[in-house]
Amino acid sequence: MASGSGEFVKGHVHPNGVAVLTLDRPKALNAMNLDMDIKYKSFLDEWETDPKVKCVLVESSSPRAFSAGMDIKGVVAEIQKDKSTPLVQKVFTAEYSLICKIFEYRKPYISFMDGITMGFGIGLSGHGIYRLITERTVLAMPENGIGLFPDVGFSYIAAHSPGEGAVGSYLGLTGRRISTPADALYVGLGSHYVPSANLGALREAFLAATFSQDPDEEIKALLAKYTSNPDSESRLKSLLPRIISTFGGNKPVKNIIEELEKHQQSADTLVAEWAQDALQGLSKGAPFSLCLTQRYFSRVAFVCGKNENLTKLPGVMRTEYRIAIRSALRNDFTEGVRAVLVDKDQNPRWNPSSLEEVNLNEVEALFEPLSPEVELNV
Repeated sequence: MASGSGEFVKGHVHPNGVAVLTLDRPKALNAMNLDMDIKYKSFLDEWETDPKVKCVLVESSSPRAFSAGMDIKGVVAEIQKDKSTPLVQKVFTAEYSLICKIFEYRKPYISFMDGITMGFGIGLSGHGIYRLITERTVLAMPENGIGLFPDVGFSYIAAHSPGEGAVGSYLGLTGRRISTPADALYVGLGSHYVPSANLGALREAFLAATFSQDPDEEIKALLAKYTSNPDSESRLKSLLPRIISTFGGNKPVKNIIEELEKHQQSADTLVAEWAQDALQGLSKGAPFSLCLTQRYFSRVAFVCGKNENLTKLPGVMRTEYRIAIRSALRNDFTEGVRAVLVDKDQNPRWNPSSLEEVNLNEVEALFEPLSPEVELNV
């Protein structure tokens, strides 16, 4: 893995107590490698106990991307050299521990989610309190298309999405992009819409503010001044009944596809186009990954609000860790990365190659506990 985390992750505490963490790897769209994960968490650990720090503001040095996710190509290159490489466990341990740190952070955590925010980029922002999106924000969890699964705690976010988790399940399974502020707010990935033209002024206002013992008061006042209501209505909100009937409940992927094929014939153009788009998204996913995602997301959504392990994010991340380190060693992952990110022929040879060939016992085996010394400790 490339080093240079000191260059790519920068931290600075301003005189008024605003700690700014800047992702500065623009050529890679701020893709996070292991060193960056560790550096990022070290800043958060230090600032959480520093009485001078009132809040943390996370930003990108480039308007093109907040973060496009994990530096996947580096991980796959190591796996291809050595299937037992310790890097897999190290990367997922660092990522998932960082996500839990953000979720449980004891100071206000503000993300400027301007530009591309995908995969681990959502992990770095979507679990914080203040999730600021702009009209340039593009959100997606496309991991099924590289033979993995939508991780970084997205199943937890999905379970709390409209339709008792149906909207989040739709996004996780299809990998479809959210590119309007109205949809980002509706799903819950964004908490506030700030037009990109206002971001610079908002940042300056944060750095000029005087914070009390309760910084949330000043933060909310500043956001009220610089945020706006989206210009358009949420498309996903208008499609909610169809999304629930198609992706709600514990419905196998095969049945979801059948439902979408029916909706494709709808006289309502909005519904027909949505169904066609969703089918296209599903067609890009590895069959094994699709079955895994459907089972996992249904499980997390089902226990939402109940007193069980998967109702809390740390419990979700422990389960995801078991799935992730096993999924990363399946051939679908290296093949998906080859087809999408390396050779870019967009023609992955999945194994199994169809939904009918997926052995659901193999899917269930990914959820099994690991040995105690390997389990994620969060």
